Amino acid sequence: MSAEAGPATAGARDGAVRRVRLPADRRTPAAARAVVRSVLTESHLDELANEALLLTTELTTNAVEHARTELDIEVVADEIGLTVTVSDFAPGSGDELTVGDRNDSTEINEVSVRGRGLLLVDHFASRWGTTYLPTGKGVWFRLDRPGADPPTGGTVGESTPANAGPRPSTDGSAPSASAMSELMQTAPDLYADDPLPDFATSLLSRVAEMVGAAGGTIRLDRGDGQGSQVLARFGRPARPGSDLLRVPLTVHRPYAGELELDAAPSAYAQPLAVLTAERLSLHLENDRLRRADVRRQVWLTFLAEASELLAQSLDVDLTMALVPQLVVPRLGQWCAVHTTDEWGRLRLAAASHADESMLPQLHKVLAETGPDSISARLREASRSAAQIPLGGPMEGFAVPLIARGQRLGTLAVGRHQRHRHDPDEVAVLEDVARRAALAIENARIHAERRRVAQTLQQSLLPPVLPLVDGIGFAAEYVPTGDDAEVGGDFYDVVPLPDGRWLVVIGDVSGKGVQAAAVTGLVRDVIRVLVGDGKPLPEALARLNETLVERGGGRYCTLALAAVGPGEGDQLDVSLHLAGHDRPVLLAAAGGAGFVGTGGTALGLLDTITSPTAEITLGPGDSLIFYTDGVTERRRGRELFGTDRLRDAAAPLAGYSADVVAARLRAAAINFSVEPPRDDIAILVLRNDAT
Repeated sequence: MSAEAGPATAGARDGAVRRVRLPADRRTPAAARAVVRSVLTESHLDELANEALLLTTELTTNAVEHARTELDIEVVADEIGLTVTVSDFAPGSGDELTVGDRNDSTEINEVSVRGRGLLLVDHFASRWGTTYLPTGKGVWFRLDRPGADPPTGGTVGESTPANAGPRPSTDGSAPSASAMSELMQTAPDLYADDPLPDFATSLLSRVAEMVGAAGGTIRLDRGDGQGSQVLARFGRPARPGSDLLRVPLTVHRPYAGELELDAAPSAYAQPLAVLTAERLSLHLENDRLRRADVRRQVWLTFLAEASELLAQSLDVDLTMALVPQLVVPRLGQWCAVHTTDEWGRLRLAAASHADESMLPQLHKVLAETGPDSISARLREASRSAAQIPLGGPMEGFAVPLIARGQRLGTLAVGRHQRHRHDPDEVAVLEDVARRAALAIENARIHAERRRVAQTLQQSLLPPVLPLVDGIGFAAEYVPTGDDAEVGGDFYDVVPLPDGRWLVVIGDVSGKGVQAAAVTGLVRDVIRVLVGDGKPLPEALARLNETLVERGGGRYCTLALAAVGPGEGDQLDVSLHLAGHDRPVLLAAAGGAGFVGTGGTALGLLDTITSPTAEITLGPGDSLIFYTDGVTERRRGRELFGTDRLRDAAAPLAGYSADVVAARLRAAAINFSVEPPRDDIAILVLRNDAT
């Protein structure tokens, strides 16, 4: 900016002149003050320092906040005073930076700066105005020594606002520059836990003393259900009927409040009260944002914990019962979960109330029917898939439960006892509803998978074992810890054409539907082949060919035992092992040992070997078959193993087949606290002859 463009260039020919360009930075006001201070010292105008530095701070801060361009600072001093011009390079009129709607709530910082700029300049400056240039615009002020005559003559490029004029004379009611500086420089204690009460009290006491108020109060409502609270108080309480000066605090919802002063009307009371309210509002807005950020962090933690709890349960009823416990009382006075049945009707699945004595009334209200009932509103929320307010004795709102595009029901939440839900709480509840719906849907899918798995598993096992005179059969089956998964272990007892019985136990590699398909294939092929009278070695060879041709990488281990009457009370057993563990022979007289000779697993090689072992069971003797889910049961790095199985069977000599199977199952299960990683199958064949 050229020297001729300044508002007081003519009077500065014999004085000091400083010009500097500064960036739009938060440090610019301090740099501008340093320039002004140096000119004041050089020109021996120290008595103008307080006013000059205060107004320089206001104009530079104003320009930095709103123009957001580089600033030209020009300081011109003469024998009677000082002129400071702050110019920016933003387009538009000069009034846009200093005159604005004081009720504009888009930015509390903006309101504060714009509101106090003209107030301070008009109060302290001898003259002030705006300067328009092709590159931008500027705001200037003139300060004269007390008692000095202002310079005469026009100013190049000067445009003076209508309310600009000579500086008011100083009287007892006019605030001093030092008092204004103290008011403007009052700030909260950054290290206090809650600095607002002390800060508000300090502001209130300063402005009350400046305008001669007998008392004052600052009230604040944070929208947390506590209502309006006194944040700060000064002097005596207002007398009934007093005409108080009231200024609302310019804060965002849910905050609301006002400043009251018991002060006589004056030219400065209203502007200073507004200025104080705006300075306090700035810090109240910071407090609101800080508290909102803390609340959001708390809500994020809550949602993470809720997700973890909901994900841990795959039981439908438990999941639905957990949801109200998460909501009440943190997010509402009461909560109810309704689910949609197969006919599309809503059914109450779970409910909770902060006051347990109110639960009967809650259930009664939820059960009421009619166009204005809560149940009708819940049906509307479920149909429209939108949030619906609830009226009546249990006020609140309902959120639909939707997962993967399916409408599962509604989540109804009652309002808090003291206040309505704020937007953050509503957003959290909608998020809880989404997570709850997904958890319920996952639990339903798991329940369906479990039902299918159990049905499929039961189809692979005989519903009951046959009752045969002189022969006892008993079996125990424990599926893997994941009850929604189908295992590959199976057993069967099949009648042979020659009057004997065939005992079968096998284990197909892997788990799941594919393993179940192979298990069913093996079971059916064996039944067909032995039903046609095929010898066991030939049946095993045919089964191996079938599995090899089928491919898929699945193999199977089998133990086949054909049992029939022998001499006297004995039973003759022909044992064939195809890669399966050897069974345990439990003698009636005591002692247990392994019998049989291992062979080749089915489905791996084109040809197999399966030696035949002939075994005789005397009265009371038992033959114990099992799968690797028993021997490979783990306790840390330790396996249950075949030796421990044999040792566990030895004391069971003389017991019935049912008792032997049950005791061995208990021994295997109790070996570890972990759920089984593999299916456990035990089949006992006993000579029941007496």
